[in-house]
Amino acid sequence: MNIPADNPLTVEGIELGRKLFYDELLSGDGSQSCASCHAAAFAFTDNGLQFSTGIDNIEGDRNAMPVFNLGWAMGGFFWDGRAATMEDQAFGPVVNPIEMHDTWPNVEAKLQVHQDYPELFCEVFGDTLIDSTRVVKAIAQFERTMISGNSKFDKFQRTVMGLSNEGVSLTPLEAEGLDVYMAEDRGDCFHCHGDGVNPLWTDNIYHNNGLDATFTDLGLGAINGNPNDNGLFKTPSLRNLAYSAPFMHDGRFATIEDVIEHYSTGLVWSSTIDPLMKNVDYGGAQMTPADKQALKAFILTLTDESFITNTDFHDPN
Repeated sequence: MNIPADNPLTVEGIELGRKLFYDELLSGDGSQSCASCHAAAFAFTDNGLQFSTGIDNIEGDRNAMPVFNLGWAMGGFFWDGRAATMEDQAFGPVVNPIEMHDTWPNVEAKLQVHQDYPELFCEVFGDTLIDSTRVVKAIAQFERTMISGNSKFDKFQRTVMGLSNEGVSLTPLEAEGLDVYMAEDRGDCFHCHGDGVNPLWTDNIYHNNGLDATFTDLGLGAINGNPNDNGLFKTPSLRNLAYSAPFMHDGRFATIEDVIEHYSTGLVWSSTIDPLMKNVDYGGAQMTPADKQALKAFILTLTDESFITNTDFHDPN
């Protein structure tokens, strides 16, 4: 796990971060917390919404990314990679005018006069000073503990590798779906989402996956100014898709079936399309109905119910 030397995990820091993650004091009008857009029941995404809505009822233009296994993320955070670290990521929503719409000095002042926070910060950092750097460090500590690794497929892998006696096996349909996922002439999913050995189910790389011929959202290209990166967005994990609809950076697909259909028949060419989208001339992989059904069955084996229900990640109040 990528843990900065200046922000080691501690029991006190994790608990402070969890309290802050759920505290609406971090928003301008005291109505929203981090958890407002990252709810446990939805794999810490935004309650099934296509776009998150801030405290002023202004709708954003991207889908909230889930929060799990981020301790192993690389290459930046957010869909466009604009934050280098988890700590950097936590700075943004508080001051974003269409999200929590506050200022850090104001948030710091509210926390400083709170009946609990000065003592809690002292337990973590050694004194009662509360500033934005310490706030985001605590939140990042908590987020690094949000680990999802107990899906049916995880149990199956542990069983096959002799690491446990859970005795879990895939159904014939799920096993066929894994074959579809891995086969270059069928689903061809593994290049961007991993081959199952990598438990993150993302390559942590940015791709143009054939969504649009022209771009209203430049993605990574808007951050680094490189036109070759226009329309590139970070590969999301395939874990917990049963909870985290809708899908893609703009939430355009309501269901897993919609996503599979995109890769089967919906690919659109543009100048920055990833070479891995090699079937774009045919619209996609042209999967059979049986392949699509099997692929969905396999993807659902990556659902980790114990992560959703783990009270260590829920509101402490």
